[in-house]
Amino acid sequence: MSDQQRLSPGDTAPDFTLVDSEGNKVSLSDFRGRHVVVYFYPAAGTPGCTKQACDFRDNLAELNGAGYQVLGISPDKPEKLAKFVESEQLTFPLLSDPDKSVLTVWGAFGEKKNYGRVVQGVIRSTFVVDPEGKIAKALYNVRATGHVAKLMKDLSLTS
Repeated sequence: MSDQQRLSPGDTAPDFTLVDSEGNKVSLSDFRGRHVVVYFYPAAGTPGCTKQACDFRDNLAELNGAGYQVLGISPDKPEKLAKFVESEQLTFPLLSDPDKSVLTVWGAFGEKKNYGRVVQGVIRSTFVVDPEGKIAKALYNVRATGHVAKLMKDLSLTS
């Protein structure tokens, strides 16, 4: 494996400004003072990513109620994200990182195993950023299915 940068709890979350599915600029710093769940996924509309996004959507009221904002980031263009938001009725911002600069800084792009081969790609990852802008949780190589339930349990939002 390469020694690509990975974030750890206690690190300062790298700030970013990306465009959402509606063309609005969204910055991580906009949410200072709140908990933010930032998750990186490979591609809008694919089965695993759809399942994960719908899990976040279905648990959003509970996450928001506990003070967590959810942001999804992928290399998809805003137009593709807009279709994904519409088709799955997603109710949280999806951000476009087409040059993968944010993915790379967060350690969510790089070498990964795909069907036994090492390839360059998006590493499905989820981070929890605390109100001070520090990484509270850094989860790499998460599974699309069941991940949100596990995250909510880890955050003590479910029993």
